[in-house]
Amino acid sequence: MTTTRFAPSPTGYLHVGNLRTALFNYMIARKAGGTFILRIDDTDPERSKPEYVDAIQEDLTWLGLTWDRIEYQSRRLDRYAEAADALRAAGRFYEAFETPTELDLKRKKQLNMGKPPVYDRAALALSEDEKAALRAERGQGVWRFKLDHERITWTDGILGDISIDAASVSDPVLIRGDGQVLYTIASVVDDTEMGVTHVVRGSDHVTNTATQIQIMAALGHGHPEFAHHSLLTGPQGEALSKRLGTLALRDLRAEGVEPMALLSLMARLGSSQPVEVAGSLEALIEGFDLSTFGAAPTKFDRADLFPLTARVLHATPFAEVADEIAALGVPAAQAELFWEVARANITTRADLAGWWQLFRDGGAPLVAEEDRAFVADAFARLPEPPYGPETWGAWTAEVKAASGRKGKGLFMPLRKAVTGLERGPEMADVMRLLQKKPTL
Repeated sequence: MTTTRFAPSPTGYLHVGNLRTALFNYMIARKAGGTFILRIDDTDPERSKPEYVDAIQEDLTWLGLTWDRIEYQSRRLDRYAEAADALRAAGRFYEAFETPTELDLKRKKQLNMGKPPVYDRAALALSEDEKAALRAERGQGVWRFKLDHERITWTDGILGDISIDAASVSDPVLIRGDGQVLYTIASVVDDTEMGVTHVVRGSDHVTNTATQIQIMAALGHGHPEFAHHSLLTGPQGEALSKRLGTLALRDLRAEGVEPMALLSLMARLGSSQPVEVAGSLEALIEGFDLSTFGAAPTKFDRADLFPLTARVLHATPFAEVADEIAALGVPAAQAELFWEVARANITTRADLAGWWQLFRDGGAPLVAEEDRAFVADAFARLPEPPYGPETWGAWTAEVKAASGRKGKGLFMPLRKAVTGLERGPEMADVMRLLQKKPTL
């Protein structure tokens, strides 16, 4: 069975970069009728917060990305300890004691010599007595996985054939000196024990994937199918890393971005397929094809979400917004008409309040001085509401006959005087929704 996972760290709020990874894994599982796991990578006890776990679930639920089960790495520490013991027994795990300063000096020296800045494995030469002395002086060391210096290869679902020389990569630290288990080994243990068949993540994880393939093999396991999607940049190609805090899903939700607008964009951005608003999540899943995505950095502009949100709302049926419209105070008899008129003229749901205020209280008249007498006479000819479908046509016909005006010279001053706007819904519909007679 196809099994995928989304494994966020609860150290902050989900942002658009996280969503891309979550959505790809979700759609792969759902398209295959498989299992989608939400795995909370909470092995960092200081930075992981329960409120972020709640926020992650809230954001995914808002988007409709339901999970089949939830797992917590903090509850699986015994499994990681067993894996560490197995690596020690196999001679693939060793303790190292260098300080960050010492490691930095080693890297600089290697770079000056024109060599790759990889860990020199000096710790392998330490005797037991030397290790004991270092522990007494510095505390527990870190535990590194000893890579086999050979080429690590796999066929990536997006990047194609990958080959990485393990000799060009430092032996990865899997357990810190304070005992904290790091992502690299925790993810390996979870992916193998949970039967994960496909892993899609950002291209910044390619080197991690190479080392994890070796760790999986050292523990006696094969590896899932890996795919690494491109990283998002800003609209000018700038790095998003410093601005991701402003692209949190909860903030986009607060600004009125519709879930299907966000999903439709993220499901196609960076692929050869055009971005289109999907009618449903099921339709989005059906059209998803991982092979259409490229390796080049992908430009993301949050401004693109708002035209898409408007298109989603334009296609939204009245039943889905009936409660919101009732909460505005729109009379039940006019609620559906209000939605039909307003939805073609809004960008987000928040815009509805402004339109109802206009229909309820009237717009602020926008009248040129040379049109003031004309508008005053026209308003005098308009009866009190309620107005029907024929009101606009009958009223403007009467005003035309009295003033001699026609065309734009007739209709535009009246539109601006009634609504305070130069454009908007059909005036016949506007009149039907007005609760008060317009006045100067």
